[in-house]
Amino acid sequence: MRDARGATGRGAGAADHFETDIPGRLDRLPWSRFHWRVVIALGVTWVLDGLEVTLAGSLAAAIHESPSLGLTPTQIGLAASAYLLGAVLGALGFGWATDRFGRRRLFFATLLLYMVASVATGLSWNAWSFALFRGLTGAGIGGEYAAVNSAIQELIPARLRGRIDLAVNGTFWAGAAIGAGASLVLLDPAVIDPEIGWRAAFVIGGLLGVVVLLMRRALPESPRWLMLHGRPGAADRVMQAIEHSVVAGRGGAALPPPTHGPLTMRRRRHTELREVAHAMLRLHPRRTVLGVTLMACQAFCYNALGFTYALVLTTFYGVASREVGWFMLPFALGNLCGPLVLGPLFDSIGRRPMIALTYGLSGLLMALTALAFGAGLLSAWQQTACWTVVFFFASAAASSAYLTVGEAFPLEIRAVAIALFFAFGTAIGGIAGPALFGALIEGGSRGGVAAGYGLAAALMLLGAVVAWRLGFAAEGRALEAVTRPLSAVPRD
Repeated sequence: MRDARGATGRGAGAADHFETDIPGRLDRLPWSRFHWRVVIALGVTWVLDGLEVTLAGSLAAAIHESPSLGLTPTQIGLAASAYLLGAVLGALGFGWATDRFGRRRLFFATLLLYMVASVATGLSWNAWSFALFRGLTGAGIGGEYAAVNSAIQELIPARLRGRIDLAVNGTFWAGAAIGAGASLVLLDPAVIDPEIGWRAAFVIGGLLGVVVLLMRRALPESPRWLMLHGRPGAADRVMQAIEHSVVAGRGGAALPPPTHGPLTMRRRRHTELREVAHAMLRLHPRRTVLGVTLMACQAFCYNALGFTYALVLTTFYGVASREVGWFMLPFALGNLCGPLVLGPLFDSIGRRPMIALTYGLSGLLMALTALAFGAGLLSAWQQTACWTVVFFFASAAASSAYLTVGEAFPLEIRAVAIALFFAFGTAIGGIAGPALFGALIEGGSRGGVAAGYGLAAALMLLGAVVAWRLGFAAEGRALEAVTRPLSAVPRD
């Protein structure tokens, strides 16, 4: 009995089993307008996150000088840590919900939370309210990471998954560039009162989410998620709609055959937490160590430097707060270019060598920059040029961490795995970083800040070693081939 194209029953004695060719049909699709819609509507998450983080960094000096808030550097660092703590909690809660209730529903819930909290940040009245609203904003963004990363990896063909995933994660820095440019206007006293400008920045950032909500209305649920939750008929209907869209965009040209054969799956509604623990700790312990290490190392490096660089410029180089954006802009562009230029190599040369290379190069160059900063050898522009080169490689490395944890575990726990590793990595490496660097900067010691940079460099080098020892090949392979789904029935 055939309940839908691509979903075949196996008789009354195996009513809980079905056969599906959804993965092979998704992976055979040529690049199309459908994929562009997915990338733009979902990938904008990273643009918003980059906008938020860069605004918080670029506006840090203005918030410090604000007559209504007047936060100290330590309080600004703690507010940045609150954002990251919120992201951790949001990723865990929404990641669990994403695997249970579907990718599409969570697209809207997480974005709405982000929008409301970002607007509220612009209306905050003291240090506590500012930290609270930053935490809620982070919760929305953290939830987006789980829902969006899992959906993108499930919808993009295997042969392109590496470069597209890195490019999408790299658009964080497009948002950072927008934030840096916006700060030049919003902090210019000739244009607007800086007290109003920094508040308007957060309000505008939240309101931009309305456009994203409208874009996401046209996106379907992930056919792979429907397949895994025992709904092969619904998965096939969504798949047919996608294929019809792709064929229409190709002028009616026929699609190539599926890249691989069908899977036999067991029907199941959801995955228990004990199964998540079993998969991570018993089935794939090496990949668990790899994921935690990569996420923690890049989280400390990025969050420590990104949230506090504006304070370094104003404290050690005497840069006026309204001019910080000029320095953040090239830094953001270097980060944006890294995944775009290096991303295709993750599909051709391979995941393991490229992850080790990008982590290693960024760590080495960061150590050299730390020594030069500590010795007072760099001007503000020279310091920015050094960071631009360092983070050209570090940006690709950080993006590859999300790619790795998404590919490393069974499809049934994809979103919760991304959430857990994001949470573990951020909790271990990210939350402490901004607070530590805020305190080091407030202490006024160039040597202390340089030591912090040295610690970040050492962590990136550690990530390179672990990636080389524990990395695995996923380039060009279907997600189900990289890691067999928990629901898959072995063929006789």
